[in-house]
Amino acid sequence: MKPKQQTQPFSSSDGFAHVRRETKGRKGKGVVTISGLGLDTKALKELAKKLKKICGTGGTVVNEVIEIQGDKREVIKGVLEKDGFKVKFIGG
Repeated sequence: MKPKQQTQPFSSSDGFAHVRRETKGRKGKGVVTISGLGLDTKALKELAKKLKKICGTGGTVVNEVIEIQGDKREVIKGVLEKDGFKVKFIGG
């Protein structure tokens, strides 16, 4: 009997990093969410750490989505494009 392979599921990616600003359910505090990267959990956490350091804010990884506090969409876009991702802003 073969042991089960433990692999992290990759998020579905259409080739774009979706960057969205959200305030709903956060008591008016805004966060920027980044999804659709197609990275595993370890790579997402490393990217989140890099983004938090560059933006000078807090953040986390929840369900294959990176959340960065504050409205730093332009800074995040620059970092992601430098890392080879195509960025698409979602919403207003």
